Amino acid sequence: MSEVAAGACARPDDLPPWPQRIGFIAAVFGMFMAILDIQIVASSLNEIQSGLSASEDQISWVQTSYLIAEIVMIPLSGLLMRILSTRVAFTLSCAGFTLASLGCALASSIEQLIVLRAIQGFAGGAMIPITQAVSFSIFPRRVMGSVQAVIGMVVTMAPSIGPTVGGFVTESLSWHWLFLANVVPGVLVCWAAWNFLDIDRANYALARRLDLIGLVLIAVFLGSLEFVLEEGPGDDWWASDLILAMSLICAAAGVWFFARTLRHDHPIVDLRAFANRNFAVGAGMGFILGIALYGLVYLMPLFFGYVRQFSSLQIGQVMFVTGLTMFLCAPVAGQLSNHLDLRGLLFLGLLLVGIGTMMNANLTVESGFWQFFLPQVVRGMGLILCIIPASRIALGTLPPAEVGNASGLFNVMRNLGGAIGLALIDTVRDVREDFHWNQLIPAIDTGREVVVAEIARYEAMLAGSVPDAHQAAIGMLSRRVMEQAQVLAFNDIFLWMGAIYLLSVPLVFLLRRIEA
Repeated sequence: MSEVAAGACARPDDLPPWPQRIGFIAAVFGMFMAILDIQIVASSLNEIQSGLSASEDQISWVQTSYLIAEIVMIPLSGLLMRILSTRVAFTLSCAGFTLASLGCALASSIEQLIVLRAIQGFAGGAMIPITQAVSFSIFPRRVMGSVQAVIGMVVTMAPSIGPTVGGFVTESLSWHWLFLANVVPGVLVCWAAWNFLDIDRANYALARRLDLIGLVLIAVFLGSLEFVLEEGPGDDWWASDLILAMSLICAAAGVWFFARTLRHDHPIVDLRAFANRNFAVGAGMGFILGIALYGLVYLMPLFFGYVRQFSSLQIGQVMFVTGLTMFLCAPVAGQLSNHLDLRGLLFLGLLLVGIGTMMNANLTVESGFWQFFLPQVVRGMGLILCIIPASRIALGTLPPAEVGNASGLFNVMRNLGGAIGLALIDTVRDVREDFHWNQLIPAIDTGREVVVAEIARYEAMLAGSVPDAHQAAIGMLSRRVMEQAQVLAFNDIFLWMGAIYLLSVPLVFLLRRIEA
């Protein structure tokens, strides 16, 4: 157990000294940068592709490489903290992230950028669970609601505003500044963490017992899993030989990893935290929350891009509502979590997320800002009411010495939820688009009076501007049908995602009450 953690247990009402609070603030800012950079390139991929002369297949790896590397690092962060100490582990993570960001800005080829993005994600991935572990180690329980409110705002707002910030930076300056913007803040965070985050001591003896085989297995298992989930929908899943091969590698590495970890005296990741009921259910809640956190951030831009043809800035203006709602509600949610049963807040939060998501299940081709405004407000309130209690419930009943390892597991569960959610969204969208197309296209029957009138209207519009006005008119009508099929597919996804949250509400009753 760390010295500070031991002190926190002995004197639960003592706030940490100001130097440690400054170190924690720096850690939160580092976590914000790491999460923001997952999505910051999302709206600027076309500009990066043009700048580096990359192919369409290559450019997707600018995001995929970051995600794969990050998800491999997250569960290892607890071990790094124990071996190197919190201060050294966080500073090295931030320094690696900052240097890799500078390298990304200076990259002259797509291959260089992909490799540097992987290094950036791997280095920065440790900052996320370390920050959460620090919060439980140095702060007393009576202020934990406010502390987790701050972390909850970062976890939820960073992916929400990432595409908006990225689009604005790229349009105002250039895509290079997506990465250069990390350099100065990164240096300041490194300095503050090194000077003010000295809360425990290193245990280098653990390095001699490091399970190298387990390290390789977890990297292969999580890396191949993330690859399959990212690339599977676009490659028609197991119709692709590469996806099939990676799936088999993932399954073999996963079985070997779990078998080895459960038997090893000094596992690379300690899975015994799942024996704690609150942690196991709380981590499951984190998985479900990941679907909303990353899924909705992905789904809304898809709708506005494909159906409404909005620019990245217009999409950001719509999506800003969720982030603003969570920002305003976080202090209230934090205070409520200090005084009310956390299970009740989680119950209400899941209901609001489910209802808010289902409120968008009646979209049309004209839906815009106001059709998404109220649902986003409801979802935003629900998300912040879920995230704060979920992390406190999952980590709040564990011994301080286990929090670092458990924080990594909790965060990797949330990220896996997001990855699986994105894969399901893409797959369901393709399937339901085909379904609705097949349901709608028989209505385009030239024997129907309304269809003949519509084709005649299009022909009159196109007369003289195209060689075959009749064929072009039929093409325009077909595009309208496809547009309607797309909207109906989005409605299905919003409906089913909302149902997931409503159906997960009973899981709250499996949790044991903890003192708020």
